[in-house]
Amino acid sequence: MKTGSSEVDGVPLRRGPLQASVRQSLNETALQLALLNRRVGGRLELKDTDLECLNLVHNEGPLTPSVLARRAALHPATVTGVLDRLERGGWVARERDPANRRAVLVRALRERNGELFGLLSGMTTAMGEILEQYSTDELRIIADFLERTAAAGRRATDELATEG
Repeated sequence: MKTGSSEVDGVPLRRGPLQASVRQSLNETALQLALLNRRVGGRLELKDTDLECLNLVHNEGPLTPSVLARRAALHPATVTGVLDRLERGGWVARERDPANRRAVLVRALRERNGELFGLLSGMTTAMGEILEQYSTDELRIIADFLERTAAAGRRATDELATEG
C-alpha cells in the first residue's frame, strides 16, 4: 500500500533516507520499550523473561507450557522456572486443559493487573497524547504498519526457531 505524495512542490522525494529513519526509529522504540519493561519488571520483582512470558500469556493465552516455550524461544526447563515464579507471584495459574486432561494450560490472572497498569500509566498517557495528534486515516495507516511489522517479526522469529 503506497499512499501519500512522492513529490513536494514538484521535487521527487527520496524514499531511502525516510525508510532508514523509520527503521532507526523502530530500533530506538524497541530499545526504549525493552528498558521500560526492565524497570517495570524490577518494580514487580520479575525477571525480563518472566515479564515477556506473562505478556505472551496475556496476549495469546491460555497457552500450554510447550507453546509458551516455543513462542518465547526458551528451553522448556527455563519456562518451568518462569511459570513457578509467575504462579508464586499470583500472575498466572496452571490448569488442566478441558480438551485434553493430560495437558496443562497457563492462564493469566487479572488480580495484579492494576499494579502492572499503574507502572505503565506514564507510557499509556504519553501514547494517548501522541495518538490524539493524528487523524483517523493516519491512525489506520499507523495501525496497519505496526500490525505488518509485528507479523514480520513473528515470521522472522519463527524462521530462526526452525533453523536452529
